[in-house]
Formats: sequence, structure tokens, C-alpha cells
Amino acid sequence: MQKPKEILKKYWGFENFRPLQEEIIESVLYGHDTLAILPTGGGKSICFQVPGMALEGLVVVVSPLIALMEDQVQNLKRRGIKAELITSSMSYREIDIILDNARFGGVKFLYTSPERIRSKLFIERFKLMSPRLIVVDEAHCISEWGHDFRPSYREIKKLREFHPSIPMIALTASATPKVREDIIQSLELKSPKTFIGGTKRENIIYRVLPSENKMQSVINFSTRRPGVTGIVYCQTRKSVKDVTQQLRAAKVSVGMYHGGMKAEDRQKVLSMWMNGQLKVMVATNAFGMGVDKPDVRYVLHYEMPSNIEAYYQEAGRAGRDGKDAAAFVYWEEKDIIRMREQLQLKFPPVDKVKQIYTSVCNFLKIAVGAGSGEVYDFDLSKFCKAFDLKASEVYYALELLQQNELLNFSPEGFLPTRVQFVVGQNVLYNFQVANPKIEPLILLLIRSYPGIFDRFIRIDEVQLIRRLKINKEELRRQLSYMEEHGVADVALQSNLPKITFLQERLPDSYFSLKGEVYGQRKKIEQEKLDAVFEYLKTLDCRSEFIMRYFGEEGEKCGKCDNCMIEKKSGRTTEEMEQEILMRLPSTLEELIVKANIEKTQVVKILRRLMLNEIIDCEEGIYRSCQTED
Repeated sequence: MQKPKEILKKYWGFENFRPLQEEIIESVLYGHDTLAILPTGGGKSICFQVPGMALEGLVVVVSPLIALMEDQVQNLKRRGIKAELITSSMSYREIDIILDNARFGGVKFLYTSPERIRSKLFIERFKLMSPRLIVVDEAHCISEWGHDFRPSYREIKKLREFHPSIPMIALTASATPKVREDIIQSLELKSPKTFIGGTKRENIIYRVLPSENKMQSVINFSTRRPGVTGIVYCQTRKSVKDVTQQLRAAKVSVGMYHGGMKAEDRQKVLSMWMNGQLKVMVATNAFGMGVDKPDVRYVLHYEMPSNIEAYYQEAGRAGRDGKDAAAFVYWEEKDIIRMREQLQLKFPPVDKVKQIYTSVCNFLKIAVGAGSGEVYDFDLSKFCKAFDLKASEVYYALELLQQNELLNFSPEGFLPTRVQFVVGQNVLYNFQVANPKIEPLILLLIRSYPGIFDRFIRIDEVQLIRRLKINKEELRRQLSYMEEHGVADVALQSNLPKITFLQERLPDSYFSLKGEVYGQRKKIEQEKLDAVFEYLKTLDCRSEFIMRYFGEEGEKCGKCDNCMIEKKSGRTTEEMEQEILMRLPSTLEELIVKANIEKTQVVKILRRLMLNEIIDCEEGIYRSCQTED
């Protein structure tokens, strides 16, 4: 067996491991079940890829994010490591071939989604495989208390019914104590070794900045730092477009990234940002998975996410080189109202969910009792237009239907065109001779894509079109012609989301949502949102607040907005708050003078007290809401 450090040097080019990586790897190699919680940028993939290379045999990796799996598979292949991915976007034959290769040693790392492992095809082949390690990435998805609950994760433990002695490693970037306990119990980990990387990021300066005009605040911050690399996070595609437009108008070197863009456009703008051609990326949470750019000096939140876990991961993309970096949140009073309304929208009435389920089945022409295990392209905009529905309510209804285990909705529908020749070279040569117009395409495929006779290969349509001097329609016509005549299997590129039915279509009278999917989930989401509100209005150290949320203890950071104000004033925030309350009723100007506190801090404390309904304001006079009996 190769030593872990030798593998790290050979394939990744690093001399040493990051903190905890070596201990986690040793735990896996000794055959222990392992739970690893490492912050964003902590190098979680190394913790299973290095021991996977040291062990002889297959490593099965379960992850919910197609984009992240795609990224890891391509990175492994570039290092000469055999890795494959199976998703619902693939044809039965593609999946069949990959599973066969995995069974007979042609694959080292097999990536798949939790929904795929439930299919009969996967289970039957998995029984015949000789896996050495099962990896559960984004393990918080298994917990109802996690911020991205996926019921299908509860099925992963069944894999060990077929191979009981295989060790399992579960990894996530963040988990509260409750979520950690849930992961261990739900996966049935056996006496697991647990490793928790500290959540405190010493070099990140956290600040929450109330603003009368968030857009102008973001513009001011960015324009004062020309040439500095940063990220601006938004919660909607519309906000991404608006902020990008305004930053461009202010001459900021900026690009945008969201899930509604074409995959090739996302890749292009990502490459430009990674190599420094663009300095600022404005993005939704679709941006960041697998992105490790060390010199990000700031992460601004134009809109705050609905849970601390997401905020911590996004803010944690700053300062990965260990140098000081800023993580600032800008917010206006109306943001609180928007976030509360958004939570209500995430849980449409049960009757509306039922209506959308029936409409989806009708749209896809699925009869009652049919559809189980079937995968369908789903044109969301066409569907909404046909049934006069809003895209947002359809999206949230599909999420609930997914958590109810009726279907799986995958908005990441993109897969490039894949081709495999299914005849020998002699038969293919005779086909070329009989079809001279297609011969240049066949020759170019053979020369450009080694292995195209053995497995499906992803092809670059743009490059083929340019080299053959034909248009896209002609290329696809030739590919389809080869498939029709039995010399090749072709899976054409699709940008549409996918819906996989996990059960047969239910009659309307049988439809129901499980209590834990609707009522319990809504309660959990509300608690997480309340924690976000508490973070926005707290007078405590920001870093200390985040650590407490994840069940850790620590000292004040000394450099967040709250810590800096305490230092400057010589009083704790609690003391300043009591000083202000004693001076009520008063105007803002009177409080600044009487309490001898800086205006920005007085405003911050007043906003917090108003949010907590301790005081109110009428005609410029601040008064206590608490009445004496």
C-alpha cells in the first residue's frame, strides 16, 4: 500500500496535508467509520480521495450536487485517475456500461446521487462489485435538522447490507451538534471516529452593516478597491443581474453567475474570474461549490441566505490564503419582511402542491400507476405557461414532492453530448466507405477521443463544428445517422432539468404530504431563519456567535463590527444598550449626546431593540414598548 503522503505528492503535488486531513485519512485506512466536519476550503475531498487511492478496489461516492460531482470527476481524470459519474440525465445504456466497468475494475471512483442508488439496476450491480469504501459527501443532507434535507440520503445505509464490512466516511462543511448526531444515527455508523475542524476563521472580519441603499453600499465598497478579487452573493437571479449591471456602470471588472445561465457561459465566466480577467463575481448560491480561489479578499452579501450554515459557507470563500479578508452583510429593514415572506412561499398550501403534482404528471403524460423509475426532461417555463403557474411556486412544490419521496427534481440538467462506437473498426471502416459525407466526422472522433470504442466519451460540439466547418444542425444530423445505422450510441446534449419519478403516479385521492415534510420542516426552517435574524441584530462578537451556533466555544475575535465598537467606546454593547434604554424617551440626536455613544452604534442598537419589539419610534421619538402594570 502506498503511503498517503506519497499519493498526495504524486497526484496532487502537495508536500503536506492540511489540518486534520492526515488523521482522517488514517482513520479510513484503519477501517473505521468516520465523520469529518471540515469548514469550506478545508480540503474534504482529499480526505477520501487519498485513502481511496491507497486502498485496492472501488470507492463509491454519494453526493447530491451534480455540478460538484462533475467537477471532482473531471479533476480526478486530469490526474490520470479513473473516475465516472452516473446521473438521471444519462441513458440506461450509459449507466449500464459504467456500472459494468466499475464491477470489473475499470473505475476507481464511482460518483452517484442518492436517488440513483435506489434503482434496481444499481443495487443488482453493486451486489456484484468489490467496493472498499463508501463516501457520503454533503452528509448534512441526511438530517431533517440540516439546511438541505434529502430523504433519499436515508437509503445510503442499505448499501452495507450487501457489503457489511466496508468502512464509511461521511463529510460536511458545517453541522450543529444535533445534525452530527442525526448523521451518525441515520447512517448507522459503527463507533465512528469523529473529526471536527474549528469553525473559527481567524483572518475573516465579519461585519453586518445596516444600509439605506444596499446597492450603493456595494458599489462604493467595490469601486474603492479596484483590482481586488471579491464575490457578491445574491438570493435571486434578478438581483444578480441588477447588481452586475450597476457595478458595470460603475466601471467595476465584474461577471455574473447563476443557475439559469448556459453551462458553457457559466464555465467561461468562472474561468475568467479564476485567472483574474474578472475581479468581482456576482452570484447566487449556485456559485462556489468546488471553487477554491485563495486570493478572494472580500465576500459581500447583498442579500442574506435563510440559514447560518449557508452564510458561513459562502463567507468562508474569502481569505483561503490565510490573509485578512472581509465578510460583510448589507441589509435594509425591508429585507426582514422579504425573508419572512420567502419562507411562507417555500411552503405553498397542500392543495396547491397536489395540483402541481397532478399537472406535472399530465404534462409528462404519465398515467395513474405508471412512471416509477422513469426519467423525464422537464421544460419549466413551458409547463408554467401551459398551466398558468408561477415558476417559484412550482419550484417549491417540486422540492416538497422530492422531500415526500414521490419524485426527484434536478435543476442541474446539463450534460454534454456523449458518443460511443459500438462496432469494431472493420465494420466502422465499411460504414465510412459507404457514407463518405460522414467519414470526416468519424475520423476526427477516433483521433480526438481515445477510448471512444470502449465507453461513452463526452465530445466538444463547438470544436467539432469548427474543425469540420459545418453547423450544429449538420453535426447532430450526422451523429443521429450513425446511431440509426447501429454503429454508435449517441446521447445528445440537453440543458433541461430532469424529473425522476421515485414512485408510480398516485391517484388524486391517495395524495398526501408527510407531516415531517410539511409541518416539521417548516418549523425547522423558521428556527433557522430566526437564527439569521438574531445574527443580524446581535451585539455580541460575530465570530463567537457563529461558533456558538455550531456548538463550539471561543473567544471574541476583536475585529468584527461589534468588537471594534466595544474597543472604541470602552463599554460592552450590553452596557451601551442599558444606557440608551435609561435615556428613553428621546430623539436620536439626544441619545447620541446623553449616552455619549457614536451615532452608528446608537442607530445599530436602536434597530436591534426595535426588531425585538423592546422599543418603538413615533415622529422621531424613541420610546419603550414595555408598559408598567
